[in-house]
Amino acid sequence: MTEVTCERHAAADAAAQLDAFLHAYEEVYEEPPYCEGPSDVAEFIEHYQVQARRPGMRLVLAREGEEVVGFTYGYYLAPDTRWWKNLQDVTLPDDFTREDGRRTFVIIELAVRKPWRRRGIAAELHTRLLQGLDSERVTLTMRPEPEAAPAQSAYAAWGYRKVGVSHPWDEAPLYDCVVRELD
Repeated sequence: MTEVTCERHAAADAAAQLDAFLHAYEEVYEEPPYCEGPSDVAEFIEHYQVQARRPGMRLVLAREGEEVVGFTYGYYLAPDTRWWKNLQDVTLPDDFTREDGRRTFVIIELAVRKPWRRRGIAAELHTRLLQGLDSERVTLTMRPEPEAAPAQSAYAAWGYRKVGVSHPWDEAPLYDCVVRELD
C-alpha cells in the first residue's frame, strides 16, 4: 500500500482540479444517506464551478499514488451570506451571525472513499484545509442520519458544536449546522 499524501490548491487552481476528484465525489455520495445520482452530480459540478471562485477558496486532495482517495474544500462566508438564515430551529444573536468576508470559513465538503476510511485521512484533510487560515471560526453542515455517525463523531472530537438545524434550499434535507472556534 502506498503512502497517502495531501495537496492543497488555492482558488486559482481549485477550479481546474474538479476532474481529479469528481470520481471520488460520485463514489462517496452514491452511498446512503446521500444516494445521489447523475442529476445530483451535474448539480454538484455547477455549484463547484461557482464555489471555486469564492474568496478564500481552498481545496485539499488526498492521493494514494495518482488516485484521489479523499477531498475537502471551503471558502470564507461573504458579508451577505444566507448561511445563518437557513437555520430552522434557532435564532442566533446578530453578533454571532455578522460576517465580514473573513470571520467564518465554511467547509462545503469533506469526504473519503470507503476503502480508505478509518486511516486518519479525513483528519489530515481537515488539518491541511484549516492550516494557516485567518478566521475566527469554521462552520459546516452534516447529515444527522445514523449512516453519518462516524462523521458526526469526528467533528465532535475535532471541537465542533451544534448551533442549529439548517435547511439550505427547498428540496434539501435537514442538516446539523456546527461551528468550531479557531485559536
